[in-house]
Amino acid sequence: MHKARLRRLTAQGEGIDLEFKAARTALPKSLFQSVCAFLNQDGGTVLMGVQDDGEISGVDPDSIDGLRRDIANLSNNPDKLDPPYLLFPHAVEMNGRWVIEIQVPASSQVHRADGDVYLRSEDGDYRVNDLRQIAGIVNRKLSFFTEPRVYPYLELRHFREDLIARAQEMMLARNPQHTWARLPVEELFRKAGFLREDTFSGDTGFTLAAALMFGTDEIIGSVAPAYKFDALVRRRDLARYDDRLLVRTNLIDAYDLLMGFVEKHLDDPFFLEGNISISLRGKIFRELVVNIIAHREYTNAAPATMESTETALSSRIRMCRMGMDRSIRPISRPTRRIRQSASSCCNWGGLKSLGRG
Repeated sequence: MHKARLRRLTAQGEGIDLEFKAARTALPKSLFQSVCAFLNQDGGTVLMGVQDDGEISGVDPDSIDGLRRDIANLSNNPDKLDPPYLLFPHAVEMNGRWVIEIQVPASSQVHRADGDVYLRSEDGDYRVNDLRQIAGIVNRKLSFFTEPRVYPYLELRHFREDLIARAQEMMLARNPQHTWARLPVEELFRKAGFLREDTFSGDTGFTLAAALMFGTDEIIGSVAPAYKFDALVRRRDLARYDDRLLVRTNLIDAYDLLMGFVEKHLDDPFFLEGNISISLRGKIFRELVVNIIAHREYTNAAPATMESTETALSSRIRMCRMGMDRSIRPISRPTRRIRQSASSCCNWGGLKSLGRG
């Protein structure tokens, strides 16, 4: 977070998407109530080390690493936050005082903190006990998130064992101590949000996200018949395509197929990051491809498209999902302003957002 943003947020004051928490050496007792409320509502930001009136009191500099570690660990602990939602806090210094920022997105699931459901209003967090209100939260989320929808007739036999093994290998490659990598399959699916209880119906089962990640092609075609990615290259006659790839398989293989299509048709110019030569094409397109995989709506009939257009005068790459169109220029003039999150794309950490929203 930049200092200008911190200055603006503290001047803005608390509201439906912003919460201040005074903290010095320990986490505030109500921290995960606010996190839960933001997850259940429309997301928001928690600033630790800030008083209710916006004054920056600061957290203890020697406690920052421990506080960040506690937030990450507790957000992944179902006894504290159920289902878990891993958070990544970071710290910023302002006039010699430190603030920890926690950005909380809107989740596709209904979360509980210490066993209770919370929502957010302009006055702060409030507990929800009425089952009709909880059902309303579920219905609202299902109107724009379909990945957590439970399919009670899906069974483990509908999932490919080789894909589950590949996902576990990716976890270990990223973190040899990853606690999920050696879990039994059913427990692994629960941790990732692929196996859950439908709060509205009471059914427990595998979700649409589980089918998309690990299902056979037949199962995927059954639960998401409209799903496809459409990759196109147009060079000579722009009214026609020179090459095309239609993808209707699981999302792990879909990533590999789409990246292979990129590598087949786009040059990879020489680029140094410091003294190390890196693949600029790979760094950019890992993020773009994972973005259209993780954030498209799989029950929508409109395909997600990736189109490369080249003429004698210009080149353009167009990425489109659900009517959202993003165009970028060719990568013949690389710059160093590349988002660092590209390096984390297409591993279990990036794709698990399908399970967790």
